[in-house]
Amino acid sequence: MKKFVGILLGLVLVLSGCSTSLQDNNKVVQDNKNKQQNAIIPKYSISSDYYKTILPYKPSTTRGLIVSDIGNRLDIDEFEQGLMRISSQQFPIKDYLYQDGQLLDKSVVQSWLKRKYTPQEYKADLANLKKFDPTATLINDGLNPISTDTVKLSADQQAQKAPIYLNHILEQDYLKKNGNEVKVAGVSIGLAMNSIYYYTEEHGYPRERDIPQSEMLKQGKDMAQQILTRLRSMPQFKDIPITFGIFRQSSRDSVVPGSFIVKTDVSGSDSTIGSWDKIDEKYYLFPSAQATADHRDDAMKIMNFKTDIESYFPNYTGVVAKGFYKDNELANLTIDIPMQFYGKSEVIAFTQYVTGLVMEYFPSYLKVQVNISSVDRPEALIVKDVNADKPYVHIFD
Repeated sequence: MKKFVGILLGLVLVLSGCSTSLQDNNKVVQDNKNKQQNAIIPKYSISSDYYKTILPYKPSTTRGLIVSDIGNRLDIDEFEQGLMRISSQQFPIKDYLYQDGQLLDKSVVQSWLKRKYTPQEYKADLANLKKFDPTATLINDGLNPISTDTVKLSADQQAQKAPIYLNHILEQDYLKKNGNEVKVAGVSIGLAMNSIYYYTEEHGYPRERDIPQSEMLKQGKDMAQQILTRLRSMPQFKDIPITFGIFRQSSRDSVVPGSFIVKTDVSGSDSTIGSWDKIDEKYYLFPSAQATADHRDDAMKIMNFKTDIESYFPNYTGVVAKGFYKDNELANLTIDIPMQFYGKSEVIAFTQYVTGLVMEYFPSYLKVQVNISSVDRPEALIVKDVNADKPYVHIFD
């Protein structure tokens, strides 16, 4: 249902964008692994918040890995969108085009996500490979820590000493146009790090180990430096500026996503990471004890919004909101309202009333989206953009 609403909102943005950005499609030539291919730049820009994507669209070379590597769907979306958001500071949206990562092979990323082999493990695995292919080689380039010493560790001991820190590596490419040619002019690399390490002990019971943020950051920064060193040895990454972002995942059952913690920008001539910049972004669920403790005024505002709805509509079942905070200020609020409706007139009346409350309760600088739904379908969508005099309202047929 949320995906359907998101698609509808995207279509609305497309239609509204058509009237604001009327440049012709640009036919260009793109370098692709030393081969030149024809491509186009779309003539419409749906929003100044989104990069134009060069066509034909090329899925990432690591397509599908993110779904298997990251256990929370909310984390997947925020990891991708958040990396694009922090990349826009180094690669401005008005100057760059976007492309899913094409420079790192899937096999390379999979190899880096593994644990590093102990000498004994390396020797044993290489011997197994050579049984089938005498010329086989084995690269010991896993970024996650070695799982054992010379003494065999239990699962609990291993979890304490050497958990899996790194879950996924995401590449995003940013292209620039020069004449009728486009080529990669910047790359962003996102590292999705565990906040909780899930494992199974010897008797088959599931266990988990919390990973403190300080421990996670130390590992992530060390891994980013290793990745940068490896990238600079590859011809496709020579002289290209690279932005690194470290993302702290949420738990598997969390109803809000994780967030990026730090970022750093590396010039095209550098092979060493200098300082890291802190990123102050976080999602909160309303109502929740954490939201009330950290942002009491916002929590009370949403509670009063909820109380006003309860006063007039007996079939109302609740308000659940997700707030995105940037630099400790609420920047985006998504509200889900499930209802039991008995007719279209009731849907219209409820939507009209909620629209009025949205404009009354929430300040102009805040973007608000309200999804109103019944048991089996979306019923209405309300979107209040930043500084908008009137909201966009759609009642589904």
